[in-house]
Amino acid sequence: MEKVISYLENNWNIFLERLKEFLSIPSISTLPEFKEEVRKTALWLGDIFKRLEFSRVEFVETRGYPILFAEYSPPNPELTILIYGHYDVQPVDPESEWISKPFEPEIRGDCIYARGASDMKSQILAQIFVTEAWLANESLPIRLKYIIEGEEEVGSPNIRDFLENNKDLLFADFALNCDAGIHSPDIPSITYGLRGLAYFELELKGPKKDLHSGLYGGTIRNPIHVLCELIAKMHDDKGKVTLPGFYDKVTSLTSEEKELLAQVPFSEDEWKNITGVTELYGEEGFNTLERVGIRPTLDVNGIVGGFTGKGAKTVLPSEARAKISMRLVPNQDPSDVEVSFRNFLESNCPKEISWRLALHSSAPPAVMNLHSVYMKSAEKALEREFGRKPVFKREGGSVPVVAWIKEILKMDTVMLGFSLPDDGIHGPNEHQNLSVLKRGTKVYAYFYQELLKNLGK
Repeated sequence: MEKVISYLENNWNIFLERLKEFLSIPSISTLPEFKEEVRKTALWLGDIFKRLEFSRVEFVETRGYPILFAEYSPPNPELTILIYGHYDVQPVDPESEWISKPFEPEIRGDCIYARGASDMKSQILAQIFVTEAWLANESLPIRLKYIIEGEEEVGSPNIRDFLENNKDLLFADFALNCDAGIHSPDIPSITYGLRGLAYFELELKGPKKDLHSGLYGGTIRNPIHVLCELIAKMHDDKGKVTLPGFYDKVTSLTSEEKELLAQVPFSEDEWKNITGVTELYGEEGFNTLERVGIRPTLDVNGIVGGFTGKGAKTVLPSEARAKISMRLVPNQDPSDVEVSFRNFLESNCPKEISWRLALHSSAPPAVMNLHSVYMKSAEKALEREFGRKPVFKREGGSVPVVAWIKEILKMDTVMLGFSLPDDGIHGPNEHQNLSVLKRGTKVYAYFYQELLKNLGK
């Protein structure tokens, strides 16, 4: 094990150069103009596995971007791990708010700044780096199967079919998902629950074309006014979502989960500082941690309608649109939520306005096994590096593949990554703390060792 840790230390600068190269490729999956760059990123990762002499490196084509499958298969493996990651990233808007160019990685202080630095190019590359260290210095009697997709940031529309069609290929004892983080630089944590997602676009139509607001204003319904009224009605004055039946399947925490949640350090002042607000807000009767991890939410992500350019144009718009996301908790189903949303619109949208609701993406929530030998191995590996036991959290974000792996492959997942809450993922100046990432490589190294110990190997 000493040789593995020494390899990580001695080759850290080489890893950083490799990471910079990885981060320099603008693999924005949602924008078609970056199509070739996204594919270039997949090929770049494939070359890493080929250099490690993996027995199998394949690109599985989908209706969108390819899924990279790579397998290391030692003689007489004692364990098989399915390792998940994604190589695509979010758009960079607004680019004017970036201090350095989003695809020109820059180290400032103890962090590396670039789009994808935290979510999740640093995470998956660090885990591969640890595998490299083990293979170079120790016998690793573990079969490794990597699946790295290029569409996570657009809802993973094709990976479900990939899982369904490749059950035998993907068979493993458990899955490791590196798309995760820890509570703070000195407080390790494990995410054992993720909220699901239902992402909609609502379109309202009124007059057949844009009209002069002086001639027609006050005589017909304005779609933007109606949209604002509908959005206002989606929450009551206590912060609860008003869609009919929205909370019907929401369950309470178990006593064990309540105890675990109570152990998570939390500062409202720090939360305000990270978000840049002066007061916190949310569903009445729940604290901030509960609102983030165990309660469902509804948020408006964008509104478009009418004239939005510089200067003035007195127009009564013919249509208005809103993008609306709902984060779901265990037992809530995206299809049930869609029905609830449609019932709300049927009851509340004026008859003079027509509406269309499109479900762009969805993902079920997931809760992982707190007591598996694999979870215990991750817990021990974190404790070895950080000198304290990790706290266990349920997070507000969505990683669709976790629930699908459980449903389709009948396999539990361990979430183990090293992003931080203030890394700025999906926003300007995204970054990864390099000291934390370096500690994370040791945790990944210990994780392999702890797995073999706990399995009695």
